[in-house]
This record gives sequence, structure tokens and C-alpha cells, in this order.
Amino acid sequence: MLKGFKEFVFRGNVVDLAVAVLMGAAFGGVVNALVKGLLTPLLAAIAGKPDFSGLSFTLNNSKFLYGEFINAVVSFLLVATAIYFFVVAPLNAITARLRKEAPPPPPSTRPCPECLSEIPLPARRCAHCTAVLG
Repeated sequence: MLKGFKEFVFRGNVVDLAVAVLMGAAFGGVVNALVKGLLTPLLAAIAGKPDFSGLSFTLNNSKFLYGEFINAVVSFLLVATAIYFFVVAPLNAITARLRKEAPPPPPSTRPCPECLSEIPLPARRCAHCTAVLG
């Protein structure tokens, strides 16, 4: 029973997944620091108010904190923007540079000089107009 558990734990994809989760958590801290330390103050400098949590309204003695929702949406958009422009776009550019395009396959047909229909390269006579090909 322990042998099977040991094989499961040390299987490559389980270890890779564990490393990916830890790296994701660490990277999440970096992205959150970027958003809180740089992007949110930048937004506050432009919009004039970095925190919307004080915004609310009351209806029938129920307090609706719509400012918290606005903070969550702004935070999500800032994190998504940071991830896209600082991770996704650069990685896509690097991948595009490193990707080698496959050469086009050699042609297997050619046009008939008489009727311009496509014929196989080894053909000696056109199947459409019966012209003799040289």
C-alpha cells in the first residue's frame, strides 16, 4: 500500500503540479505587489480616489456596500492587465521569435501549358485536354 502511494507521489506530473502551484503562489505575490505598489497609486493619481470601499447606500435599513464591489472589479482588472502586459504578451513575443516555420511542402502538381488545369508532376499527357507534355 505504501509502495503505491510512493509511486503516486513521485510520479512526474504530481511533482510538476506541486512545483507549479508553489510557483503560482509566489508569482501571485509578485503580481499583487505590482498592482498594490504601482498600478493602484497610478490609478489614484489619475482618478483621485484609490479606495472605493466607503461608497454605499441604504435601502430599508439595509446597507449596500457597492464600493467593495467596485474595489474588487478594479483590483481584478489591474491584476489581469499586469499579467497580460508583463507576462502573456512578452512570452508570446518570445515564443513567436523562437518558433521556426515549417518549409512549405514541395509542389505535387503543375499547370498544363495548354489548358492551365492542374496535373501531377510525373504526368506525360494532360488528363483534361490530352496535350503531350514535355
